[in-house]
Amino acid sequence: MDASPLGSVDKALLALDTLAGFGAAGAPLATLAQAVGVSKPTLHRTLAALRHRGYAEQTPDGAYRLGPAALALGSSYLAEENLPALLRPALTALSEKIDELVHLGVLAGREVVYLDKVEPQRAVRVWSAVGRRRAAATTALGRALLSAQELDDAALARFAGTDTSPQRLRDALAEARTSGVAGETEENEAGIACIAVPLLRAGRAVAAVSITAPVERLRGAARDERIAALRDTLPALLPPPLTLPTTTP
Repeated sequence: MDASPLGSVDKALLALDTLAGFGAAGAPLATLAQAVGVSKPTLHRTLAALRHRGYAEQTPDGAYRLGPAALALGSSYLAEENLPALLRPALTALSEKIDELVHLGVLAGREVVYLDKVEPQRAVRVWSAVGRRRAAATTALGRALLSAQELDDAALARFAGTDTSPQRLRDALAEARTSGVAGETEENEAGIACIAVPLLRAGRAVAAVSITAPVERLRGAARDERIAALRDTLPALLPPPLTLPTTTP
């Protein structure tokens, strides 16, 4: 690896990476200095600067750990306004692989908001627009996002609203958790079906990606092929730390 053009900045970034590896418990100065590969006095000065800006903090027992400013950076990186740009290569690759309409969405209250879409070469007669909102309970995107949450009866009823029944939503989410893929068939538009997967950050769904196609292309072997495309194409193109859920055997 090439030498950093600014050594002091590089030390601070290495310290942040090392702090992240020790999690919420943190680590004492000596342990961190050994892991970073610098002397304790040098790292102490670096950590003092990071603490001053909120990127590190000290626990009551003297250990150092990441501070709230580091979390704010991560949240900004994965904010709604950044996600379309960060995920556009993944959406494009997926659409090109299967020649289908691909959407990116996030949860906003009881609804899903469509942040981005990639059109296929072949026409798909479905009303679709960035900024559009749909009830989360009846969309594959919404079900994918909700499947990453533990919802009690009251929450299920709230999300179901008048759009579907709590039991139907509960069954759809159970299936999504087991398979790792949420779906809906003709619940929003006649002749159209969708499948979707949540994008997780530390176990929490921050967005979801869906494939929208005519019903006949989301049945049987054709559906299996598109599910495989979701699982095979997306992981390598997701920006860290986003991941897909693991499926239950």
